[in-house]
Amino acid sequence: MGVFVLLPLLLPLTAVPIARLAERHLHPRVATRLLSALAAALAVCSTVCLGLLVVVGTVQLPGHPLPDAWAEREAPGTAPYEEAAGKGAVVALLAVAVSWSTAARRHRRVRRRAEDALAGVPVPDGEPTVVPDEAAYAYALPGVRTGSAAPRAWFGVGRAARQSVRGGISGGRIVVSTAMLACLDADERTALVAHERAHLAGYHHRYLLVVRFAARANPLLLPLRSAVAYTTERWADEEAARVTGERRVVARAIGKAALVSRGTPTPTLSGFAAPGPVPRRVAALLEPAPSAGRWPPVFTAVGLAAWAAAAGTLGSALSSANATVTLFLVLKAGPL
Repeated sequence: MGVFVLLPLLLPLTAVPIARLAERHLHPRVATRLLSALAAALAVCSTVCLGLLVVVGTVQLPGHPLPDAWAEREAPGTAPYEEAAGKGAVVALLAVAVSWSTAARRHRRVRRRAEDALAGVPVPDGEPTVVPDEAAYAYALPGVRTGSAAPRAWFGVGRAARQSVRGGISGGRIVVSTAMLACLDADERTALVAHERAHLAGYHHRYLLVVRFAARANPLLLPLRSAVAYTTERWADEEAARVTGERRVVARAIGKAALVSRGTPTPTLSGFAAPGPVPRRVAALLEPAPSAGRWPPVFTAVGLAAWAAAAGTLGSALSSANATVTLFLVLKAGPL
């Protein structure tokens, strides 16, 4: 395995350029999917690498799973500074496990609280749930079962907004406070609802969860987490602009909401005025709609960055696979 077993820990650096360039040069839907896939693959390889370092680096401890003869003769050359690397990998792997567990519990807790709070407000699928609250917020809450009772009235939104949210988001809710509705006019409310509907229809919470867990596995993936948080909002912005046909109305609604919004209950839920580069979102909506090309041209900055990230991910996968196969063959070859 040698030094190659360490490569998956460092190769996420190859994805940093595409994280920055994808925000500006790719369609947000393409950017979200590409960056999420890269983050997931690189995080898996990084975690596998840590696991292998733990096994190889602890061969001096009683009860290790490697053949004794191999541990004495071959282990020292398997990974650089295998003992120190193994001890460090144990700490790192435990930290990753604790971080994942904490993030998962927090996400479930916030979801459960939101579901409990909305349990007494039955509405048809896709109908916004209006919460009387002096704090301004609007967010998409996926996976909440809705009742069949008559919808709760939400005044001043109009028929177009109601029609824009029906269909395609069964099992989710759009939650909006009365304070948020009060700061928007009818057209802007339509844009808000279309934006949140896009979050539910596109399952944006899944992408946010993937990149958040990936960044907790390897801090070098933090730029991808930030980029996906931005591109999911831009994706929903573009869908809202397509539904309403008014890019400037969507931009104006985002600007107004950002001035008064308190954000979402947790970063893994999508919201209309989520924290982040709101001025960039507004500026993008004042320009023509981005091209929906699936892959950037090769001989451009974003194209080269995309291929560099793909090469880094492939290298990380090959290094992890090579180390895994080597260790498997060692375990299979010798007696325990």
